[in-house]
Amino acid sequence: MKVLFGLISMVSIALTAEAQVEQTTVADSVMEHVRGNRLSVGGYGEIGFSREYYSDHVNRYSSPQNYRNDPSHGKFDIPHAVIYLGYDFGKGWTMGTEIEFEHTGTGSAIENEADEAAEWEREQEKGGEVELEQFWINKRFSKAINLKMGHIIVPVGLNNAFHEPLNYFTVYRPEGENAILPSTWHDTGVSFWGRYGSFKYELQMVAGLNAMLFNRDKWIHHGAGSPFEFKPANQYGFAARVDWFATRGLRVGMSGYYGNSAHNTYPNDLKGDGKPYDKVKGTVAVGSIDVTLNRWNWIVRGQADYGYVGNTAELNEIKDAKAHASNSPVKSAMIGKNAVAMGIEAGYDVFSQIAKMRSNEKKLYVFGRYEYYDSYIPRGDKDMFDYTNVSRLAFGLNYYPLPEIVIKADYSIRNLKTPYNNEPSLNIGVAYEGFFL
Repeated sequence: MKVLFGLISMVSIALTAEAQVEQTTVADSVMEHVRGNRLSVGGYGEIGFSREYYSDHVNRYSSPQNYRNDPSHGKFDIPHAVIYLGYDFGKGWTMGTEIEFEHTGTGSAIENEADEAAEWEREQEKGGEVELEQFWINKRFSKAINLKMGHIIVPVGLNNAFHEPLNYFTVYRPEGENAILPSTWHDTGVSFWGRYGSFKYELQMVAGLNAMLFNRDKWIHHGAGSPFEFKPANQYGFAARVDWFATRGLRVGMSGYYGNSAHNTYPNDLKGDGKPYDKVKGTVAVGSIDVTLNRWNWIVRGQADYGYVGNTAELNEIKDAKAHASNSPVKSAMIGKNAVAMGIEAGYDVFSQIAKMRSNEKKLYVFGRYEYYDSYIPRGDKDMFDYTNVSRLAFGLNYYPLPEIVIKADYSIRNLKTPYNNEPSLNIGVAYEGFFL
């Protein structure tokens, strides 16, 4: 945290003489890309390959000594393929949607099984998700005052506010915030937002998180989801974000979330006259600060997040596996009272020193990234689950043949506490982001 505040202070002092304000678009508003067009079509996507030089066995943390010498394994993946559709109705009314295919979506098929008496069976062909991440109507009263209603991005943390693949150096999204927060965090509600001078603000009221979906490895990451056809909204959450575009190339952001998470599931049978968990609130509070510097051929990004969940002892009793059916959507793993994620990355464009490359808008960033995160910080002893305490180092290259396309490569290693085994990997990917219409 001290490093981040020091970085902010030094850069602010160095740039106070500059008057130009960089109006970088915060990624939570699809229609901010539209300038006079009625219809807007765009999107982004990523393709990745990884070779992971550690065990992928499900028990590698419960019995680390048994999997220390396991062979490496490879993976191809399409983490995100996204389609933007937006429309300007006129008179300040606009619509925006974002449809995302994660890991190429889901797949199933009906097959006639000859070895099972020729029965017809529906088979799960592949995993993945298809999600409607944004679907909203926006009314613009002025540049400073907008009202957005519908399914929206909750811009808490650096990843959620700037989640497209050109906004981070590593092949996959930075791990720290993804290990503790929903990512990309999207929910249904209402948002007041706007720009005033060198500031952009957003205030939101959305459906609350569901404590029954919290767990040890991901803290509140799954809490914004719903296993049902609807999203329970017995509780509500409040999010806020302010971005200060201090001067050309420098943006500083602060964001946070507050809301109760208990009794926000279906059926809501834990609450009622005299029931033992009536007064459990499961209050969630998250605070985040982040900074981006893009100047002098450098890009530097940093963030720090800290969070709290109340009534964790009672919530862990409620989530106990013995109290729920085996096919219940409740995640029975314990949750910690606190979680933390901090990270910083820096990259320099070496092509900036080559006139021909610079004139052709080609860039080659050499970068390094460090992050620390822990998704399970309970009261008392936690040694048996200390694999959640991770420091990660990554370094690599980002090559931009065009401003909208990047080819990435990085070597990453997760450093875990003894007796757990470190987790190195080599990752290669390609990504794009842009508007086609």
